[in-house]
Amino acid sequence: MSMRNPFPSDLTDKQWVLVEPVITAWKARHPSVSGHQGKYKMREIVNAILYQNRTGCQWQFLPHDLPPPGAVKYHFHLWRDDGTDQTIHDLMRWQLREKKRRLADPSLVAMDTQSIHAAVGVPADTTGKDAAKGVPGRKRCLVVDVLGLIIAIAVLPASAHDNAAGITLLDGVAEQTDTVTKALVDQGFKKSVVDHGARLGIDVEIVERNPTDQGFVPQAKRWIVEQTNGILMFYRRLVRDYEHRLTSSRSRVYWAMTSVMARRLTDAALPSWRTA
Repeated sequence: MSMRNPFPSDLTDKQWVLVEPVITAWKARHPSVSGHQGKYKMREIVNAILYQNRTGCQWQFLPHDLPPPGAVKYHFHLWRDDGTDQTIHDLMRWQLREKKRRLADPSLVAMDTQSIHAAVGVPADTTGKDAAKGVPGRKRCLVVDVLGLIIAIAVLPASAHDNAAGITLLDGVAEQTDTVTKALVDQGFKKSVVDHGARLGIDVEIVERNPTDQGFVPQAKRWIVEQTNGILMFYRRLVRDYEHRLTSSRSRVYWAMTSVMARRLTDAALPSWRTA
């Protein structure tokens, strides 16, 4: 750890042990032509990404005792494009499932979408308006297991129908694992999603809402995806979509859940933004 005062979002020594092997392997595959090891520690680069995710600040507003914005942005984009962010996330998810005495991959998942407002300056051709919710921006689509851990992510313009989101998510699940046999969805998903799931060997069940329920009522087993959406809202960079690329929005979710899982694996806690 550096000599600076730590931020609450920093990885502890125990948490860095979970991430370091992937970063070390990545570094070995990307040696400098001159043999230089780099001016900034990889741990500090990761800490800077986690700091920005948690606080929502702009690149130029990263604290001066973290690596400069250019270096952090460079690695964020590299790890986004080569899948390093997902590799770290997935390895941690497997470890956490093992800690909870579950198999590495689930058989039951829940899927849902959440429309997020896009910030000014986000390219119009990657956004849209959710007609049902009246939200202009993007649609964040998640598949989670019964622990609320993310199996697949898709980010689409908010104008995309839940059917398109559901089909994209099911394809993402099929790419990740062949163990999933059942997916729970709400009534926003229609028959085309059920049919696509059947072709992939996944039984998609549309969970009907009780017509007598008033307001928000958690649905058995499906509620866990709502909880995951709520947890992501602690990460202010995710409250509004600031990213120019859909792949960057997806990467932000991976880093947020990596932070969550690192704490769960090491029995640590991070105060919410409401904490005095």
